[in-house]
Amino acid sequence: MEIFSKLFSKKDKEVKVGGMEDFMTLIRVYFQASLAANLGINNLGMLPDLRTFKATLHVPTLNNKLGLGEKNHCKKMMKEIYGLKDEFFKEIDLSIRKNCHKLQDVQPYMIQFQGFSQDLMMLMGNLMKFKLRLPSFMKKLLYSMTEKTVKNLFVKNDYSDPSVIKAVMAIRQYEKRLGFSQKWITEFVFNVVMLAKKEPKPDTETKK
Repeated sequence: MEIFSKLFSKKDKEVKVGGMEDFMTLIRVYFQASLAANLGINNLGMLPDLRTFKATLHVPTLNNKLGLGEKNHCKKMMKEIYGLKDEFFKEIDLSIRKNCHKLQDVQPYMIQFQGFSQDLMMLMGNLMKFKLRLPSFMKKLLYSMTEKTVKNLFVKNDYSDPSVIKAVMAIRQYEKRLGFSQKWITEFVFNVVMLAKKEPKPDTETKK
C-alpha cells in the first residue's frame, strides 16, 4: 500500500520526533544500541542510526560501554512519545540475544528485520485496506482489527491471492527466526498505522 512504501526508500539525516519515519528511525536506533551493548561493538561506523542519534542528542557513553546509555535514552523517548511498554523493548533484546552471538551475525539479522518489517507492513496494508481509513479517534477499534489481522497471519490458511499467500509464508518464516510474539507485532503495526494516518496526503495535482 502506498502509505507505507516510503518507509523503506528514504534515509533520515536527522533524529526528529513524532512522525512515521521518526518511529522507524528510533526502532533502528534501539536495535543498534542493543546490538552494541550485547556484542561489545565500539565502532559507531557500523551503526549509522545510533551514531546520528548519539551525536544529535549528545547522549553520553555509560560505563565506557557503547549502547547502554543510548538504549535507555531511546527507550525513554519512545515510551514518552508513542506510549510503548517495557515488554516491547524486552522482546527486541531477547530476539537479539537469540540470533546475534558474534559480529558476523549482525548484518544478516538486520537484513532479516528489514525484510520482515517491509513485508509485514505491505501485507497489513493489503489485508486491512478500508479499515485503515477509520478516523484516528477510533483507536480501540483499529487496534482490535490490527490484532485480529495479525493473528490471522499465523492461523489462517485459506488466502486466495497467491501474492498474499507468499507474503504470509515469508512472515511466518521471519517470525520463527526473529522470535517476536503476535503482541509485539500488533504493537509495531498499530503504531505505524496510527502515525501513517497523520502523514500529509501526497499532492497528486503536482504531476504533469
